[in-house]
Amino acid sequence: MNKIRIYELSKLLGLTNPELLAALSALDIKVKSHSSSLDMETAQLVEDHVNKTKNGGRPHEIDSAAEKTGKKSDSAVVLHVGENATVGDIAKKLGRPPAELVRMLIGKGFMIPANTVPSEDAITVINAAFNREIKMDGEIAEEEPPADEPPPEPEPKSEPEPEPEERRREDAEKTEGKKSVPARKALIPDAPDAKPRPPIVTVLGHVDHGKTTLLDFIRKTRVTEGEAGGITQHIGAYKVEYNGNRIVFLDTPGHEAFTSMRARGASVTDIAVLVVAAEDGVMPQTLEAVNHAKAAGVPIIVAINKVDKPDAKPERVRQQLSDHGLVPEEWGGDVIMVEISAKTGHGVDNLLDMVLLVAEMGELKASESVAATGVVVEANLDKGKGPVASVIVQQGTLRRGNIVATDTSWGKIRAMLDDEGRPTAAAGPGSPIEVLGFETVPMPGETFRLIVSEREAKDLAAVASRREVSGQGRGSMTLEELYSRMQTGDTPRLNVILKCDVQGSLEAFHSTLMKMSSDAVRINIIHEGVGRISGSDVDLAAVSRAVIIGFNVRPDANAKKLSEAENVQIRLYRVIYDMQEDIKSALEGMLAPTLRENTVGTAEIRNIFKIPKAGRIAGCFVRDGAIKRSAKIRVVRDGIVLWDGSLSSLRHFKDDVREISAGNECGLNFAGFQDFREGDIVEAYEMLSEKQTLDI
Repeated sequence: MNKIRIYELSKLLGLTNPELLAALSALDIKVKSHSSSLDMETAQLVEDHVNKTKNGGRPHEIDSAAEKTGKKSDSAVVLHVGENATVGDIAKKLGRPPAELVRMLIGKGFMIPANTVPSEDAITVINAAFNREIKMDGEIAEEEPPADEPPPEPEPKSEPEPEPEERRREDAEKTEGKKSVPARKALIPDAPDAKPRPPIVTVLGHVDHGKTTLLDFIRKTRVTEGEAGGITQHIGAYKVEYNGNRIVFLDTPGHEAFTSMRARGASVTDIAVLVVAAEDGVMPQTLEAVNHAKAAGVPIIVAINKVDKPDAKPERVRQQLSDHGLVPEEWGGDVIMVEISAKTGHGVDNLLDMVLLVAEMGELKASESVAATGVVVEANLDKGKGPVASVIVQQGTLRRGNIVATDTSWGKIRAMLDDEGRPTAAAGPGSPIEVLGFETVPMPGETFRLIVSEREAKDLAAVASRREVSGQGRGSMTLEELYSRMQTGDTPRLNVILKCDVQGSLEAFHSTLMKMSSDAVRINIIHEGVGRISGSDVDLAAVSRAVIIGFNVRPDANAKKLSEAENVQIRLYRVIYDMQEDIKSALEGMLAPTLRENTVGTAEIRNIFKIPKAGRIAGCFVRDGAIKRSAKIRVVRDGIVLWDGSLSSLRHFKDDVREISAGNECGLNFAGFQDFREGDIVEAYEMLSEKQTLDI
């Protein structure tokens, strides 16, 4: 039975994916996501429901007699349309909704969207269904629609809405001459004027698998040829137009920079495109990129590149990725995988379609009216320009002359250049721009925000400087922090990055750590690999609040320096049993200690004395143990606890004492309790905290 995917059906019906998913929910049709498939019978039911909703419960009906016979009558009206007329254009000439023609064509086995030129066979089906003779001869139809068909209502003409800059200029002209203009109230990101914004996409993958070549083809520019060894050595942000939509690509040297930005708190990426060469398959850096994207919580689209090579094995790539948790949608998973050739351009349009699809499902929106905020992607000191920062505006509109500040720098914008190097006065949401005017070079990954005055910006910079000097950095999570979080009721979890010298050791360590995980304390290996401990591992550990465990490996100089700056713990071992004991101790330290009651001593109340100002005093005989002044006290009568508290005083005859041992008499004054009798039992006890142990 023929099937159609949700996102394909949404295009055919002219709906967004969320709208179609809502329609499916209304019909009680259960689907997992926009990648799920529907059979053609169900798709037609959905189309009928959508048609009914659009037309107030009265769906348009096709001429049933003509549809049944499959032939047009002798009185068929000739309809001239343009040579490249689409299904939507023909529907307009017929005075019918485009969705109606699409539904009819689907029912006849033609998967043709409304924006596609129909084939001759499809034209024949339309002729038979509507009793027309459509001629695609490039001429304009002169005939009026037949009397039995009302002409389509003309759309009301309206002046195009002015662009924001034009609107501001018009507002200024209207208010010219007035004494004051009220300030425009800042809007929150989900304000009524929030509009869909371009998705920001990061391309990740193993070295030389075609990341930059893919961007070259998309941008129609050559970047690889101008760089040493054909490997990207800088970070850039590029804006491209595709089918009337904008997409912003971050061209990074790899997942190290991607995670470095994450480590500084920046959530700049909306979608990660993982490029995997079909001839090489999944490589160590591929898995690192996957783990970094997962740690960032970013949806992943896989681009299986170089499928035009003779030794390409895309199915093997799917299997390898599936083994690491990325199951293709065609195998019942939820990860979109597209076969491409970045060199020839094969499949690239499909990849961009999938990017826009995932962006649509994410409902990415931004407002131009809020105070501008964004992320610093890259920054450097230029001899002629001074500090230069490449930034992406995420909310609001950034303008020349604005004062902006990050955690480590500030400045008044004196110039802005777009991604093609052209000067610009304003940049809205989703715009990658180069900013000149910072006092010092900001850190990549920092967020910037608008500041009212230079004085405020200087004060903030001074505070940040003091914080940096005093070492009040973000740091990574320590075992003590994990322990305190565990006390809130959550199951404690130890995140681990595992690096070993050989694959055999890696498998042994992995198995040992997994056996140590339990319901009480869980171990989560967020990344593992063979080779030295790198700066990328430290960045990932900082983002994920993880501990790095190494076996017969050492951190490189950069990783060691970075781990000290980020307060990331690196534990190195040469014997697996040492690691096992160390981790066991760490896990036991994360467990909440058990509290055990220890009875210190018991006494019996034999006399009751009344002392002025002190009230009733219990004359007791200590039967066993000792009664301590600092211990907790409970009074028991016939096995029932009457009171639990502490002592106001403990006396041996007239002397205040700290402790009375068994076989001696004493006088007890209970704090806030007077309702005791002769024969009541007094118990002194302590609560002892005992460390839990794991049976490993």
